[in-house]
Amino acid sequence: MKILLVDDSKFLRLATERALARAGYDVSSAADGEEAVRTAHANIPDLILLDMMLPKMSGPDVLKALKKDSATAAIPVVVLTGLSQKNADKLHEDGAFAFLEKSTLALDKGSETLLAALAEIIKRLPAASALKVASGQK
Repeated sequence: MKILLVDDSKFLRLATERALARAGYDVSSAADGEEAVRTAHANIPDLILLDMMLPKMSGPDVLKALKKDSATAAIPVVVLTGLSQKNADKLHEDGAFAFLEKSTLALDKGSETLLAALAEIIKRLPAASALKVASGQK
């Protein structure tokens, strides 16, 4: 499964990228919003993990851009956030598939919580993506 990880924190991005790769995911990453849109369009990942606080183009703007483009509109986007429920509701309306609360993931203490949460989200992916994951396609 190809995952695009978008986070401007170099430490969190590298640590998360390593953890996802060790867990068997094919991971690419982007450090800002513009790079995220370009990389998603070039690589067409199966899932995008998107931070909301990004330079050059905000997370919400990246989400809207991805959902407006027919090439990337169907890619499930999981928002990494510390935002309020009100903001989460707005992002859901804009096309976010799921949310992971950064504070509860404790990424600075290891990747187990992230990997477990990601596994649960993958189980809920639309049928085409879920079939790809179940068959081991990357």
